[in-house]
Amino acid sequence: MATTEVNAARSDLDLLALSGRDLDDLYRCGTVGSIPRGTGKGTAVLIPGRRAARVLAKITWLTAWQGKVFDEDGTKLVNLVSPLRRRAVKAQVYEGDSWLDRDRCIVIDYSKTSRIARWVRDELREVAPDMFVGLVYVGRRRLPLRFVLDFSGR
Repeated sequence: MATTEVNAARSDLDLLALSGRDLDDLYRCGTVGSIPRGTGKGTAVLIPGRRAARVLAKITWLTAWQGKVFDEDGTKLVNLVSPLRRRAVKAQVYEGDSWLDRDRCIVIDYSKTSRIARWVRDELREVAPDMFVGLVYVGRRRLPLRFVLDFSGR
């Protein structure tokens, strides 16, 4: 990945222009830092690096998923879903080892808190101040989608 691409990525929309491989490299270079608190604006990265990535991210944001709200002690979160931004699909949050590279990450674990998403595990790393890249697993299988959480608007 070109360093200039990462340095130029200043917003969630900038990250949509990166390829999947570049986003994975960015995740690998990210840090755990502190578990975020408050609301992170979500951007779904369904087809990274493609022209349609921004359009799909906007459609997803308007209709399905707007982000995650972390509680003040950093141990739980809830997703913002639907056009009405309903709080749904709870998860436990903790530090753990990434399934991608075994380095530390922030784990979002739905196994004990959600019937609908009990097989889902998300992983986060901070890639810029207040900006996190997330990976998604179902079971132990990684899905080819990613997401960005931006906490800069807090």
